[in-house]
Amino acid sequence: MPQILGIVNITADSFSDGGQFLQTEAAVSHASSLISDGADMLDLGAASSNIHSSPVSEEEEIRRLDDVLDSLRREHPSVPVSVDTFKPAVQRHCLRKGIDCLNDIQGFPFPELYPVLSDSSARLIVMHSVQRMGIATEIQTDPIQVFDGILRFFEQRILSLTQAGIDEQRIIIDPGMGHFLGSNPESSLYVLQHIQDLKNHFHLPVLIAVSRKSFLARISHCDADLSIPIARRRAAATLAAELFAARNGADIIRTHDVQALRTALQTEQAIQSFFL
Repeated sequence: MPQILGIVNITADSFSDGGQFLQTEAAVSHASSLISDGADMLDLGAASSNIHSSPVSEEEEIRRLDDVLDSLRREHPSVPVSVDTFKPAVQRHCLRKGIDCLNDIQGFPFPELYPVLSDSSARLIVMHSVQRMGIATEIQTDPIQVFDGILRFFEQRILSLTQAGIDEQRIIIDPGMGHFLGSNPESSLYVLQHIQDLKNHFHLPVLIAVSRKSFLARISHCDADLSIPIARRRAAATLAAELFAARNGADIIRTHDVQALRTALQTEQAIQSFFL
C-alpha cells in the first residue's frame, strides 16, 4: 500500500482550495484533520505553482510556513513534514528548521545548494516538469517525447545530486502531472500507464500527484457544472486515478482528500486478501 502525503496549501490562489488555509490556525487544523484521516506525512506549500498563480516573495513564503511548522512540531512531533518550495532561500530556511523532506517542482536545479542538501538528512522529492524552471504553463506535448524527457531528466539530475554527496536513498522521484507534463491529458495518462517502467529504470520511490488536476476533468467531463466546487466535482476522478497509480506501483500518493484515498486503499486490500 502506498504512503499518503496530505496536501496543506497555505496559499491565496491554489486552484482548488486557495485562501481556505492561509491563516495559521486554519492550516494547522486542516493538517491535524489530514493526520486523523490517515496521512502518513504532510506536504506544506506556501506559494502556489498553478498556471494562474501570482508570485510570492521568499519572505512571505517563509512567514506563512514558520508558525505552521512550529505548531505541527509541537502537536504532531512524530508525523514527517515536507515543504513544497522551489526557492533556494526558502529551502535553506526549512533545512535549518530540521524539515523532514523538501519537495521541489524544479527538481533541485541549483548546484550551489547541493552542499547544504548533502549536509542535511532531509529526503528530496525531485519533480520533473516540461517547463524545467518556474510554475506550470500552457503547452501541448507529445506523450512519448515527454516520457523520454522524463528518463533523461532523472538520469542527469540524480547523477548530479549523488555526485554532490547526496545519498540516493534520500531521493524520491515525481514525474509531474497535469500542466507540468502538458495541457493535453495524453501525456499525463501515458506516464500513469508507465509508473512501473520508472521504478524499474531508477529503482527509487515514485510519487504521483494527480489530485483534482484539470486533465482528469478533461477525460471524465466532471467539470460540466462549474457551480459545484472543484473539490467535489473532481473527487471521483481523482480517486480513480489515485487507485490506478497505486495498483501500478506508486510508492507515495500526494492528495488533498486523505480520508477517501485511505478508505479506498484499505477496502481494496481487504477484498484482495479475502479467502474462504
